[in-house]
Amino acid sequence: MLDIPQINPFNTPHQPSVGIQFISNGPIFIMQQLNVSRGLNLPDPVRVSRYKRLPELGPTLLFFSGGSALNPTARALKQYTHNSIHFMTPFDSGGSSAVLRHAFGMPAIGDLRSRLIALADESVLGQSEIYRLFTHRFPNTATLDDLQGDLVDMLEGHGELMSRVSNPMRGLIRNQLAFFHDAMPSNFDLRGASIGNLILAGGYLNNNQKLDPIIFLFSKLVNTLGTVVATVDARLHLAVELESGEVIVGQHNMTGKETAPIRSPIARTYLTRSLAGGDPVEIEISPKRRHLIESADLICYPPGSFHSSLIANLLPKGVGRSIAQSPNPKVYVPNLGTDPEQFGLSHNERIDALLKHLRVDAGQDTPTEKLLNFVIADEQQAMEFDWAALEAQGISLIGCDLTTPESVPYYDPEKLVTTLLSFV
Repeated sequence: MLDIPQINPFNTPHQPSVGIQFISNGPIFIMQQLNVSRGLNLPDPVRVSRYKRLPELGPTLLFFSGGSALNPTARALKQYTHNSIHFMTPFDSGGSSAVLRHAFGMPAIGDLRSRLIALADESVLGQSEIYRLFTHRFPNTATLDDLQGDLVDMLEGHGELMSRVSNPMRGLIRNQLAFFHDAMPSNFDLRGASIGNLILAGGYLNNNQKLDPIIFLFSKLVNTLGTVVATVDARLHLAVELESGEVIVGQHNMTGKETAPIRSPIARTYLTRSLAGGDPVEIEISPKRRHLIESADLICYPPGSFHSSLIANLLPKGVGRSIAQSPNPKVYVPNLGTDPEQFGLSHNERIDALLKHLRVDAGQDTPTEKLLNFVIADEQQAMEFDWAALEAQGISLIGCDLTTPESVPYYDPEKLVTTLLSFV
């Protein structure tokens, strides 16, 4: 267990919580922000035990993520808090999301669905029948005619999975599927399609092509133990410019999964309207999302694809400014494995890239302490950082035991969660 006494993550002097002015008819209390220093044990068994006893009152840990890399951590997290916040990118352009985006011109929903499911209540109090329906995929080996018939059966309330869902939830789900079915192109390939994605797509069409209402309904149906939001509700794509001058458009072209890995460092990441490319697009997050960021107890830049998951969340206007406005700790957890999107970057250079993208919105003169306070790395990985350079920036590097032999090259979800919870 690592013990760090009297950490003040903001490098600011202690401030009184209340200022008092006296006038003739009595005192006026003026509330001021309070910055508190305390000893930090990693993990902190007292705090972890307290959160596990009452997860419904747990802290608001906010994650900027995308993809499935953080899903195991989300599943572990819901044992300790039901108030985590997950900003997800709707810019993916590969896999099953690509099929739906091409058919309906919509944002990507696959990662949103998978995070909602990862946070779903799987206890006896949850909706197990809905959970099974939403996680079901049509078989890849079935004929298109058979799959069309299966979809119609679901629309009519038949089939083993749908018939087990009780009303009124069954009626709500059938209604969203009906909108999907009516708008589905005649050549739409249902093989391997996620029922949850089809329901989200139908709900998107049913709600004037807006994501927020159907994400809210989906989260209620599966009793999501946390908050999942699309960073922006917009039909945009991700693009990067490499140091070589090459421009790559589309998330699926930069992750190294569906195409060859990039062979030049990424110099710039931006949003565009089409996979055909074009000028960068600016879009701003909503006031509700700004409030979620500013009020979070801890902000985490988690592991995952560096540009298409993490940096993509930071591109909309208002994100960097809101992070800077938050007085609470900001933590970066670097990837353990090889990420093609970080080609050519040392560990410290990845942190510099993160800060560079944050300052595009927060302002170039924004102090580092307002954007990043801690880097939490596994013990072996921590040795690969330039500790002195981080210290000069005012960033604390903390090496922890965050893996097990079974988890490598990923973090052990339980160890990572209990470490993050110890900060709040």
